[in-house]
Amino acid sequence: MNTIVKSVALAGLLLLAAGGASAGVTVTFAHPENYGDMPIASWDREQVLKELSDHFAKMSKKLPPGQDLRIEVLDLDLAGRIRHNFRNGDDIRVLSGRADWPRMVIRYSLESNGQVINSGEDQLRDMMYMDHINPYFDGEPLRYEKRMIDDWFKEKFGIGRHG
Repeated sequence: MNTIVKSVALAGLLLLAAGGASAGVTVTFAHPENYGDMPIASWDREQVLKELSDHFAKMSKKLPPGQDLRIEVLDLDLAGRIRHNFRNGDDIRVLSGRADWPRMVIRYSLESNGQVINSGEDQLRDMMYMDHINPYFDGEPLRYEKRMIDDWFKEKFGIGRHG
């Protein structure tokens, strides 16, 4: 599991280095082995964390130049419930729309030219995740979590999906 944290931290550093004068993001995952409802296979877990890191990076590109965002994911519960299929090794995610909404606890810090201008700890959740129009295609990995992150960016920083 340490490999996952190191890989994600390295990806965040690479994104910062590639950003130059544009906004940067660092995403870390605190104890992802303790997150509820994660896939059993390590490559599936790594893919979930990579998808989330990539989405935070995509949304952070819309921040003004010179601003850097640090995000630490403290807890994560994906939409639906995972059913482990031990026969063939594939996990199946079952979405019921009941008490299985996506949820994430994050700690964040937004800096501008080295000064913290916004920080805090937030609980992201979308209890009505199946009732909203989702801009992401049905086959999009983590489409409900991505929309929830988009909503948080809009609420916190005034940044929408499209700019």
